[in-house]
Amino acid sequence: MPFKRVPQKFTSAIKEVALGTGDTLITLGGENVYPLYGFDEPLKNPPKVGVEVSDLGPNRDLPGIAAFYAGATKVADAAKKACQMPGADFVSLVLESADPNGQDKPIEDCVALCKEVAAAITLPLVIQGCKNVEKDGKLFVKIAEALQGKNVLLMSAKEDNHKAIAVAAVQAYGQKIGAESSVDINLAKQLNVLISQLGISGNNVAMNVGSSAAGYGFEYVASTMDRIKGAALSQNDAMLQMPIITPVAGDAWSVKESVVSEEDFPEWGPVEQRGIDMEIVTAASALAAGSNAVILRHPVSVATVSKLVKELV
Repeated sequence: MPFKRVPQKFTSAIKEVALGTGDTLITLGGENVYPLYGFDEPLKNPPKVGVEVSDLGPNRDLPGIAAFYAGATKVADAAKKACQMPGADFVSLVLESADPNGQDKPIEDCVALCKEVAAAITLPLVIQGCKNVEKDGKLFVKIAEALQGKNVLLMSAKEDNHKAIAVAAVQAYGQKIGAESSVDINLAKQLNVLISQLGISGNNVAMNVGSSAAGYGFEYVASTMDRIKGAALSQNDAMLQMPIITPVAGDAWSVKESVVSEEDFPEWGPVEQRGIDMEIVTAASALAAGSNAVILRHPVSVATVSKLVKELV
């Protein structure tokens, strides 16, 4: 008896979150099938690929990155070049210098930089903070006001600072927010519930449910995403139906395989190629697990993952 495959579609769907404005606006989410299951139902909005740009500037120790950003002396210049990277759908600015345990850059200076970057780029903008809960809470409120009308995504709102960020970013200034939890479906849902209780709809929220480099506990990330997508689609859990965005670059480029010298491990090959491989493998795994967008750093990684998405959907 011949096998007859039955498409697995759901009446539930992931909510759509729009970023940016005009012709370059992108939409995350919207699917009613499991991740990359385009053979069951065409994906309404295929996964997107973002380019990470640090306010500390690109890592010019890596030849491929140094060559791509050659001539970009300012952060805004680098962000503008990132828009031209083959496969790029959006730009993600990371405010590393704002960290109180680092340079502790004043909030006013960070806001001015965000305005400069937003004016320089043509793609949608995602802004990542410094990972300090208190500083990010104050910082994102000011950024949301300064970039009113740009429809940016502010990552990330955590349980300790979500209220100020959500109210300012979404209700006051019409931005989008990223709800950041730590690799746990219950924590992800709890934060979404808290945000919804402020009157924020799911179409204004993307989830960052945690990340890690492939081989470094990534199975926890994958299983968390898998459970979230399963509950969102098969159980119609509205508090887990927000799209997922995963910042891959930071983890992929910080593990041993991506940083130890070729002199110490000649059998591992060139450092830059190892980092590219780690970034691509991690991003592909995140997309297969359920992420609707990944944030990468290297031009080769961005082009490769973007091509992968196009081939699969």
